[in-house]
Amino acid sequence: MVGFVATPIGNLKDITLRALETLKEADVIFCEDTRHTLKLLNAYEIKKPLFACHKFNETEAAQRILEASREGKKVAVVSDAGTPVVSDPGNVVCRILREANEPYTLIPGACAFIAALVLSALPADQFAFIGFLPDKKGEKLKQLEKYKDLTMTLAFHCAPQDVDKDVAAMYEVFGDRAAVAVREITKIHEEAQHFHLAEGLAGEKRGEYVLLVEGAKEGENPLNALTETEHIRHYMAAGFPKKEALKKAAKDRGVSKSELYPFAVDL
Repeated sequence: MVGFVATPIGNLKDITLRALETLKEADVIFCEDTRHTLKLLNAYEIKKPLFACHKFNETEAAQRILEASREGKKVAVVSDAGTPVVSDPGNVVCRILREANEPYTLIPGACAFIAALVLSALPADQFAFIGFLPDKKGEKLKQLEKYKDLTMTLAFHCAPQDVDKDVAAMYEVFGDRAAVAVREITKIHEEAQHFHLAEGLAGEKRGEYVLLVEGAKEGENPLNALTETEHIRHYMAAGFPKKEALKKAAKDRGVSKSELYPFAVDL
Protein backbone atom coordinates (compact mmCIF):
# COMPACT_ATOMS: atom_id res chain seq x y z
CA MET A 1 0.00 0.00 0.00
CA VAL A 2 1.22 3.51 -0.84
CA GLY A 3 0.51 6.50 1.37
CA PHE A 4 1.19 10.11 0.40
CA VAL A 5 2.07 11.86 3.65
CA ALA A 6 1.75 15.61 4.28
CA THR A 7 4.68 16.96 6.30
CA PRO A 8 5.30 20.25 8.17
CA ILE A 9 5.81 23.44 6.15
CA GLY A 10 7.96 25.04 8.82
CA ASN A 11 7.17 24.13 12.40
CA LEU A 12 8.10 20.49 12.94
CA LYS A 13 5.25 20.11 15.43
CA ASP A 14 2.72 20.50 12.61
CA ILE A 15 2.54 16.79 11.83
CA THR A 16 -0.39 14.52 12.58
CA LEU A 17 -0.32 11.42 14.73
CA ARG A 18 -1.45 9.40 11.71
CA ALA A 19 1.43 10.80 9.62
CA LEU A 20 3.97 9.78 12.27
CA GLU A 21 2.37 6.35 12.53
CA THR A 22 2.55 5.91 8.76
CA LEU A 23 6.20 6.93 8.61
CA LYS A 24 7.10 4.62 11.51
CA GLU A 25 5.32 1.65 9.92
CA ALA A 26 6.64 2.25 6.40
CA ASP A 27 9.10 -0.25 4.94
CA VAL A 28 10.50 2.43 2.68
CA ILE A 29 10.09 6.20 2.23
CA PHE A 30 10.35 8.03 -1.09
CA CYS A 31 11.10 11.74 -0.65
CA GLU A 32 11.90 14.84 -2.67
CA ASP A 33 15.24 15.44 -0.92
CA THR A 34 16.64 12.70 1.32
CA ARG A 35 18.70 15.19 3.35
CA HIS A 36 15.66 17.35 4.07
CA THR A 37 13.43 14.44 5.04
CA LEU A 38 16.17 12.97 7.24
CA LYS A 39 15.94 16.04 9.49
CA LEU A 40 12.23 15.40 10.05
CA LEU A 41 12.73 11.70 10.69
CA ASN A 42 15.60 12.35 13.11
CA ALA A 43 13.41 14.77 15.06
CA TYR A 44 10.98 11.91 15.71
CA GLU A 45 13.61 9.16 15.97
CA ILE A 46 12.42 7.36 12.84
CA LYS A 47 14.94 5.33 10.86
CA LYS A 48 13.86 4.07 7.44
CA PRO A 49 15.43 3.47 4.00
CA LEU A 50 15.10 6.67 1.95
CA PHE A 51 14.91 6.95 -1.83
CA ALA A 52 14.62 10.05 -4.00
CA CYS A 53 11.45 10.94 -5.87
CA HIS A 54 11.79 14.35 -7.49
CA LYS A 55 10.80 16.03 -10.74
CA PHE A 56 13.88 14.71 -12.56
CA ASN A 57 13.34 11.01 -11.77
CA GLU A 58 9.64 10.80 -10.90
CA THR A 59 8.69 8.30 -13.62
CA GLU A 60 11.50 5.94 -12.63
CA ALA A 61 10.70 6.38 -8.92
CA ALA A 62 7.01 5.72 -9.58
CA GLN A 63 7.85 2.34 -11.08
CA ARG A 64 9.91 1.45 -8.02
CA ILE A 65 7.07 2.57 -5.75
CA LEU A 66 4.62 0.43 -7.73
CA GLU A 67 6.90 -2.61 -7.54
CA ALA A 68 7.45 -2.18 -3.80
CA SER A 69 3.72 -1.89 -3.16
CA ARG A 70 2.99 -4.99 -5.24
CA GLU A 71 5.57 -6.86 -3.16
CA GLY A 72 3.43 -6.10 -0.12
CA LYS A 73 5.64 -3.36 1.27
CA LYS A 74 4.27 -0.27 2.98
CA VAL A 75 5.48 2.75 1.03
CA ALA A 76 5.34 6.37 2.22
CA VAL A 77 5.78 9.26 -0.23
CA VAL A 78 6.62 12.74 1.05
CA SER A 79 7.74 16.06 -0.40
CA ASP A 80 10.08 18.52 1.31
CA ALA A 81 7.18 20.34 2.94
CA GLY A 82 3.40 20.26 2.88
CA THR A 83 1.18 18.00 0.82
CA PRO A 84 2.80 15.95 -1.98
CA VAL A 85 1.50 16.55 -5.54
CA VAL A 86 0.47 20.19 -4.80
CA SER A 87 3.24 22.11 -6.64
CA ASP A 88 5.50 19.20 -5.68
CA PRO A 89 6.41 15.77 -7.11
CA GLY A 90 3.80 13.04 -6.81
CA ASN A 91 1.32 13.59 -9.61
CA VAL A 92 3.16 11.24 -11.96
CA VAL A 93 3.26 8.64 -9.19
CA CYS A 94 -0.51 8.99 -8.71
CA ARG A 95 -1.14 8.52 -12.42
CA ILE A 96 1.03 5.43 -12.72
CA LEU A 97 -0.51 3.84 -9.62
CA ARG A 98 -4.03 4.56 -10.90
CA GLU A 99 -3.28 3.14 -14.34
CA ALA A 100 -1.91 0.01 -12.66
CA ASN A 101 -4.97 -0.23 -10.39
CA GLU A 102 -2.68 -0.09 -7.37
CA PRO A 103 -4.43 1.44 -4.34
CA TYR A 104 -3.00 4.48 -2.59
CA THR A 105 -4.18 6.99 -0.02
CA LEU A 106 -3.41 10.42 1.40
CA ILE A 107 -2.50 11.16 4.99
CA PRO A 108 -3.55 14.84 5.04
CA GLY A 109 -1.92 17.71 6.87
CA ALA A 110 -0.18 21.01 6.25
CA CYS A 111 -0.67 22.87 2.95
CA ALA A 112 1.09 26.22 2.45
CA PHE A 113 -1.39 27.98 0.18
CA ILE A 114 -4.39 27.08 2.39
CA ALA A 115 -2.57 28.52 5.42
CA ALA A 116 -1.67 31.63 3.42
CA LEU A 117 -5.28 32.08 2.27
CA VAL A 118 -6.41 32.17 5.89
CA LEU A 119 -3.64 34.60 6.90
CA SER A 120 -4.37 36.92 3.96
CA ALA A 121 -7.95 37.75 5.02
CA LEU A 122 -8.88 37.94 1.33
CA PRO A 123 -12.18 36.30 0.26
CA ALA A 124 -11.87 32.54 0.70
CA ASP A 125 -15.34 31.38 -0.35
CA GLN A 126 -13.97 30.90 -3.87
CA PHE A 127 -10.33 30.81 -4.91
CA ALA A 128 -8.02 29.49 -7.64
CA PHE A 129 -4.63 27.96 -6.91
CA ILE A 130 -2.20 28.60 -9.77
CA GLY A 131 1.12 27.66 -8.14
CA PHE A 132 4.45 28.70 -9.67
CA LEU A 133 4.52 30.88 -12.78
CA PRO A 134 6.87 30.14 -15.73
CA ASP A 135 10.34 31.71 -15.67
CA LYS A 136 10.21 33.43 -19.08
CA LYS A 137 8.30 36.72 -19.11
CA GLY A 138 6.30 35.96 -22.25
CA GLU A 139 5.11 32.62 -20.90
CA LYS A 140 4.43 34.22 -17.53
CA LEU A 141 2.19 36.87 -19.08
CA LYS A 142 0.36 34.31 -21.22
CA GLN A 143 -0.45 32.19 -18.20
CA LEU A 144 -1.65 35.18 -16.18
CA GLU A 145 -3.93 36.16 -19.07
CA LYS A 146 -5.90 32.94 -18.45
CA TYR A 147 -6.87 34.11 -14.96
CA LYS A 148 -7.28 37.87 -15.28
CA ASP A 149 -11.09 37.75 -15.52
CA LEU A 150 -11.65 35.38 -12.59
CA THR A 151 -13.56 37.10 -9.82
CA MET A 152 -12.08 34.89 -7.10
CA THR A 153 -8.90 35.18 -5.02
CA LEU A 154 -5.81 33.92 -6.88
CA ALA A 155 -3.01 32.03 -5.10
CA PHE A 156 0.56 31.72 -6.39
CA HIS A 157 3.75 30.11 -5.09
CA CYS A 158 6.83 32.24 -5.55
CA ALA A 159 10.56 31.89 -4.82
CA PRO A 160 12.16 35.00 -3.23
CA GLN A 161 14.27 35.79 -6.31
CA ASP A 162 11.12 35.82 -8.48
CA VAL A 163 8.80 37.94 -6.34
CA ASP A 164 9.48 41.31 -7.97
CA LYS A 165 9.24 39.91 -11.53
CA ASP A 166 6.03 38.04 -10.74
CA VAL A 167 4.39 41.04 -9.09
CA ALA A 168 5.36 43.26 -12.04
CA ALA A 169 3.86 40.75 -14.48
CA MET A 170 0.66 40.54 -12.42
CA TYR A 171 0.33 44.31 -12.51
CA GLU A 172 0.91 44.33 -16.27
CA VAL A 173 -1.92 41.84 -16.82
CA PHE A 174 -4.33 42.46 -13.93
CA GLY A 175 -3.86 46.18 -13.39
CA ASP A 176 -3.74 47.46 -9.83
CA ARG A 177 -5.21 45.08 -7.28
CA ALA A 178 -4.88 44.42 -3.57
CA ALA A 179 -2.47 41.60 -2.78
CA VAL A 180 -0.90 39.85 0.20
CA ALA A 181 2.55 38.27 0.38
CA VAL A 182 2.73 35.54 3.01
CA ARG A 183 6.07 34.09 4.09
CA GLU A 184 7.69 32.04 6.85
CA ILE A 185 4.37 30.26 7.42
CA THR A 186 4.19 28.54 10.86
CA LYS A 187 7.67 29.87 11.75
CA ILE A 188 8.75 32.53 14.27
CA HIS A 189 8.86 35.32 11.67
CA GLU A 190 5.55 34.45 9.97
CA GLU A 191 4.33 37.49 8.05
CA ALA A 192 1.39 38.51 5.88
CA GLN A 193 2.28 41.75 4.09
CA HIS A 194 -0.58 43.64 2.41
CA PHE A 195 0.27 45.77 -0.63
CA HIS A 196 -1.01 46.82 -4.06
CA LEU A 197 0.38 45.45 -7.30
CA ALA A 198 1.02 48.98 -8.62
CA GLU A 199 3.40 49.77 -5.77
CA GLY A 200 5.15 46.41 -5.67
CA LEU A 201 6.24 44.50 -2.60
CA ALA A 202 8.63 46.50 -0.42
CA GLY A 203 11.56 45.13 1.56
CA GLU A 204 14.12 42.38 1.18
CA LYS A 205 12.76 39.16 -0.25
CA ARG A 206 13.61 36.18 1.95
CA GLY A 207 11.98 32.78 2.29
CA GLU A 208 9.38 31.06 0.14
CA TYR A 209 6.27 33.14 -0.61
CA VAL A 210 2.62 32.53 -1.27
CA LEU A 211 1.16 35.52 -3.13
CA LEU A 212 -2.59 36.10 -2.87
CA VAL A 213 -4.22 38.53 -5.31
CA GLU A 214 -7.80 39.74 -5.22
CA GLY A 215 -10.00 38.66 -8.09
CA ALA A 216 -11.35 40.83 -10.89
CA LYS A 217 -14.39 42.96 -10.18
CA GLU A 218 -17.57 41.82 -11.90
CA GLY A 219 -17.73 43.28 -15.40
CA GLU A 220 -14.45 45.12 -14.95
CA ASN A 221 -11.36 44.70 -17.11
CA PRO A 222 -8.42 46.96 -16.18
CA LEU A 223 -7.06 46.74 -19.75
CA ASN A 224 -10.06 48.69 -20.98
CA ALA A 225 -8.60 51.75 -19.27
CA LEU A 226 -5.77 51.71 -21.83
CA THR A 227 -6.06 53.42 -25.20
CA GLU A 228 -7.02 51.15 -28.08
CA THR A 229 -3.44 51.10 -29.37
CA GLU A 230 -1.99 50.42 -25.89
CA HIS A 231 -4.51 47.63 -25.41
CA ILE A 232 -3.46 45.86 -28.62
CA ARG A 233 0.23 46.48 -27.90
CA HIS A 234 -0.22 44.91 -24.45
CA TYR A 235 -1.16 41.57 -25.99
CA MET A 236 1.60 41.79 -28.61
CA ALA A 237 4.13 42.37 -25.82
CA ALA A 238 2.80 39.22 -24.17
CA GLY A 239 3.79 37.26 -27.29
CA PHE A 240 0.55 37.17 -29.27
CA PRO A 241 0.65 37.84 -33.05
CA LYS A 242 -0.95 41.14 -34.02
CA LYS A 243 -4.04 39.45 -35.46
CA GLU A 244 -4.63 37.50 -32.24
CA ALA A 245 -3.82 40.56 -30.09
CA LEU A 246 -6.43 42.55 -32.04
CA LYS A 247 -9.00 39.79 -31.54
CA LYS A 248 -8.37 39.60 -27.77
CA ALA A 249 -8.51 43.37 -27.32
CA ALA A 250 -11.79 43.55 -29.25
CA LYS A 251 -13.27 40.83 -27.04
CA ASP A 252 -12.16 42.71 -23.90
CA ARG A 253 -13.79 45.92 -25.08
CA GLY A 254 -16.93 44.31 -26.45
CA VAL A 255 -16.41 45.69 -29.96
CA SER A 256 -15.75 44.20 -33.40
CA LYS A 257 -12.23 43.58 -34.72
CA SER A 258 -12.90 45.91 -37.63
CA GLU A 259 -13.61 48.73 -35.18
CA LEU A 260 -10.18 48.32 -33.60
CA TYR A 261 -8.29 47.58 -36.82
CA PRO A 262 -7.32 51.22 -37.56
CA PHE A 263 -5.46 51.34 -34.23
CA ALA A 264 -3.35 48.34 -35.17
CA VAL A 265 -2.27 49.31 -38.69
CA ASP A 266 1.00 50.97 -37.66
CA LEU A 267 1.94 48.44 -34.94
